[in-house]
Amino acid sequence: MTKLPINLNDLLRQRTVEGERIEYKTGWNPDAIIRTLCAYANDFENLGGGYVVIGQDSDANGQPVFPPVGVADNQLDKIQQELLAACQLIQPPYFPVLSIEEVEGRKLIVLWAPGGQNRPYKAPESVNAKKKVWRHYIRRYSSTVEAKGETEQELLSLAAKVPFDDRFNQRASMDDLSKPLMQAFLQEVGSALADDASGMSVEALARQMNVAGGPSESPWPKNVGLLFFNDNPEHFFPGVQIDVLWFPEGAGGDRFDEKIFKGPLARMTREALSYIQRNYLRETVIKHPDRAEATRVWNFPYAAIEEALVNAVYHRSYEEREPIEVRISHDELVILSFPGPDRSIRLEDFQAGRAVSRRYRNRRIGEFLKELDLTEGRSTGIPKILKVMAANGSPAPLFETDDDRLSFVIRLPAHSAAATENVLPPQVTTQVTTQVTTQVGTLLSQISGEMTRQDIQDALGLSNREHFRKTYLVPALEQGVIEMTLPDKPNSRSQRYRLTETGQHWLEQQKGKK
Repeated sequence: MTKLPINLNDLLRQRTVEGERIEYKTGWNPDAIIRTLCAYANDFENLGGGYVVIGQDSDANGQPVFPPVGVADNQLDKIQQELLAACQLIQPPYFPVLSIEEVEGRKLIVLWAPGGQNRPYKAPESVNAKKKVWRHYIRRYSSTVEAKGETEQELLSLAAKVPFDDRFNQRASMDDLSKPLMQAFLQEVGSALADDASGMSVEALARQMNVAGGPSESPWPKNVGLLFFNDNPEHFFPGVQIDVLWFPEGAGGDRFDEKIFKGPLARMTREALSYIQRNYLRETVIKHPDRAEATRVWNFPYAAIEEALVNAVYHRSYEEREPIEVRISHDELVILSFPGPDRSIRLEDFQAGRAVSRRYRNRRIGEFLKELDLTEGRSTGIPKILKVMAANGSPAPLFETDDDRLSFVIRLPAHSAAATENVLPPQVTTQVTTQVTTQVGTLLSQISGEMTRQDIQDALGLSNREHFRKTYLVPALEQGVIEMTLPDKPNSRSQRYRLTETGQHWLEQQKGKK
């Protein structure tokens, strides 16, 4: 049986999928469902298609109601047969990925409809009408509507214009996809497909995750598959790297240190963020003579850096041969990527936090980043950067591009209390403190006393040992928030892990914030 590559509970509760990309149907309604599948296949906004859940009712606000109505066992085969026939009526024919899922004892039919390779698609107004009339359909917010007038002309202009990340890469082979990386991803997002992955071939697993396609005699990986599930994607896409540069004398100085990060997109991004966090972020504590509480500020708030860097990874062009650059000095942190934002977006809207893109450059990359909780999507990144910088008391960030939109720059000015190294007012002290990642923070919350590696992994509910080690355990050790009880014998069977004073201090801070 086909299984979804994402967690069903997250899907139903819209944790990783926006409302406009999921539609609930109480029962089998072929006309409405085929029109919606056609709209998802057209993927007019390049959001990555969507999902139709049959057997799930929703309230007036479009939220799923539990327990679901479900689909009767004696109806499952009948619906699948009718669906197969109805999908052949879509022009050109389009078939979603079908999965039978069980929620609270009720059976659901979940249809995953990724953006199609052969848009534009059109579907009949009525599946059973003798004289059929075909229309082009698209999604507008949470509704399926007919594309008319200028909208239909724009849809027609997208013929054969599949986003770069969703195209087949005919210079690569299925052997270039890493099965362990795909399995680690499925484990992390909690997909039921993870349980079956070990017994599947690379091709079967890649097809089910929609990172490969083509005829059975000549399958090809998609660019998004190579970017996330190949250990060296820069072999296929030169320039896929993040360069972190430190200018101790300022941007105009003669000295700088450089660290280059390569590898699968998610790992590369996380490693670059962890490196910046460990080496260049510091907390300044300002004591006040008139009250006991001190003010704590960061030279650069981690959440703003994370949002800006992930934004660059998400929206850059992977056809460009230029890397993403992170340039750090005492005064500012700058993130440079290529190319710039769409011409429909004005810089004034960026500065005001109102920038909304009409069409996303990398629909599939966005899907994977959202499932890994690295981004929320839907143009929330810029407002979040503005909010985090303001909450830290930092100057407002600056967004820059050129007239031809060839590049995009995000400047994060340092907080005035931490901008000048070793020159602080008498009432100000600087502490090198840790802003931990979401994964490390989750790990810290689960540690009680001294625990084995397996105990911690079980407490987190993770089954993939290598993923746990790379994403949780090693970063926590590197950030100094946990320590080994036997540091001289790292591979000892008696090895345990415990919180350090820094880790305990971080947890206390989180409790204080709550």
